[in-house]
Amino acid sequence: MGRTAIVTGGTRGIGAAIAKALKEAGYEVAANYGGNDEKANAFREETGIPVFKWDVSDEKACAEGIAKVEEELGPVEILVNNAGITRDAMFHKMDSAAWRAVIDTNLGSLFNMTRPIWDGMRERGFGRIVNIASINGQKGQMGQVNYSAAKAGEIGFTRALAQEGARKGITVNAICPGYIATEMVTAMPQEVLDKHILPQIPVGRLGEPEEIARAVIFLVADEAGFITGSTLTANGGQYMV
Repeated sequence: MGRTAIVTGGTRGIGAAIAKALKEAGYEVAANYGGNDEKANAFREETGIPVFKWDVSDEKACAEGIAKVEEELGPVEILVNNAGITRDAMFHKMDSAAWRAVIDTNLGSLFNMTRPIWDGMRERGFGRIVNIASINGQKGQMGQVNYSAAKAGEIGFTRALAQEGARKGITVNAICPGYIATEMVTAMPQEVLDKHILPQIPVGRLGEPEEIARAVIFLVADEAGFITGSTLTANGGQYMV
């Protein structure tokens, strides 16, 4: 059996592409999801990847969900923190509920998901953690103060935790996608995409979820042990750091 991996938000969009790629690469994969039972069940039927439902913003639910995955599939050695939400609004119109929902789900989940598996990774001397951040955590974005703050926090979390895990064989890295052809992005009016989004991207197109998945496969490999604390940008040249 391959190493066991959890992908949060793993039944749709980028997360689904990551889960599929991990399975194809020989890993035992658990796909977490938060709410859409219909999509999750369809994903399970299509891929054969087991799905597990819990709210990543709930610390107790994460601990219980991880325990169930480990009982069924084995110790978690790879974690991809992909789950995230948006609650966009200009800051002068943003309320505390929108702020807390995004911070708790997008950033708080990193603690909730990583803390229960951290001790096991340290004891075994191996671990791979990949946090899916965002271009907007690097450059900021109007109307997304909450989202940009959470994604910037993910990068800081990555860099700090990488230093703690390095001598225990645990790597912690981040990927910052740009505009990716997920349901959320492709639902935008074509005129908006053509006039306002695509002109910002030097390669002239949206990214594909599978392109982010390939980056994850590279970072979680046993052979990638010298790469840690890194932030990999995958944005078609839109923002170069």
